[in-house]
Amino acid sequence: MIEAALSRCAARFMPAATGVRGAAKLSGGASQETWRFDILCPGGDVGAILRRAPKGYGAAPGRAAGLANEAALMQLAYEAGVPSPRVLHVLTPEDDLGTGFIMLRVEGETIARRILRDAEFAAVRPRLARQLGGIAAGIHGIPRDKLPSLREMTSARELAELRREYQSFGWPRPVFELALRWLADHDPGPPDEVTLVHGDFRHGNLIIGPGGVRAVLDWELAHLGDPMEDLGWICVNSWRFGEIDKPVGGFGSREDLFAGYEAAGRKVDPARVMFWEVMGTLRWGVMCCGMMQRFREAPDYSMERAMIGRRASETEIDLLRLIAPRGA
Repeated sequence: MIEAALSRCAARFMPAATGVRGAAKLSGGASQETWRFDILCPGGDVGAILRRAPKGYGAAPGRAAGLANEAALMQLAYEAGVPSPRVLHVLTPEDDLGTGFIMLRVEGETIARRILRDAEFAAVRPRLARQLGGIAAGIHGIPRDKLPSLREMTSARELAELRREYQSFGWPRPVFELALRWLADHDPGPPDEVTLVHGDFRHGNLIIGPGGVRAVLDWELAHLGDPMEDLGWICVNSWRFGEIDKPVGGFGSREDLFAGYEAAGRKVDPARVMFWEVMGTLRWGVMCCGMMQRFREAPDYSMERAMIGRRASETEIDLLRLIAPRGA
C-alpha cells in the first residue's frame, strides 16, 4: 500500500506527522504518477501532492528536465516569489517510493473551460494576462547561477527537432511545410539574454482562484533559452478554447501580457514573441500528429489519442492565420 510508504516517508521530513490518509492517484502514464493525500498532524492536516516515477522508471524522456530538477526549480520559484507550490521533500532510496518529490497541495482550478466561463472567475479574468506577464518575468529573472543543470534550446535546434519529428511520420502536410519554411526565414537568432524558460506555460499548468494565479505547475519541460518562448507559447490559439479574440489563454490581450512583463522590469520583443507563437503552434500540431500516429500503429487505441490527433488540422488553420498575411 502506498499509504504505508507515504506514512513512513512523512515521518522522516515532518516529525509531528502521525500518518497519511486519502491517497488517490490523479494521473499517471507508463513512467510518471501524481498522487493526492493528506499528512495527519496534531495541529491540523497538511494537504500534499506526490509526483514520482515508480521504481524501475527513473529515466526521463529526452526533453524532460527530470523530477529532481523539477523540484529544485519549483523551490527556486517559490523562494523568488513566483506562485509555486512549496516542495516539502525530495524522495530518497530509503523512502521506497521511486524518484520524485512531495509538495504542498495548492487548491484551485486548472480546467480552462471553467476558468474562461464560470462566474466564479469573472472578476479576475480581465487581470490574468497582465498577472501572467509578471509571473513570466519572475521565472525569467531567476539567476542562472542558482539553476540546476538544464538543456539549452535555441530556435535553430528547436526547428531542426520539429522538422525531424514531422518528417519521421511520413505523412506530408503542406501547411506544416509552409510553417517550417516561414520559421527558417524568420529565425531571429540567439537572444540577447538566455534565461530559464518554463517550457509549458499555459492552461492546465496554472492553478487559478478567484483572486488570480495561485501556482505554476509542471516544470518538466524547463530549459535554458529565449525568454520570449514562454510568452509566445501561452498565446497559441489551442489554449484559447474558442475565445480566439483574446490571444492570452482566451482571457486577455498580448498588450496586457507584455505590460505585466515590462512592469516587472523585463523587456518584451514582440517580433520574437510572434516567432515563438508560430513555433509553438507548429510544435503542438506535430505533437497532435504524433498522437494520431501512435493511435494508428500502437496497440493502445485510446480515444484520447485519437481526439488529440485530429486537432492537427486545427493547428493548420491557426498557422495560416499567423503566417499567410506576412507574405509567406
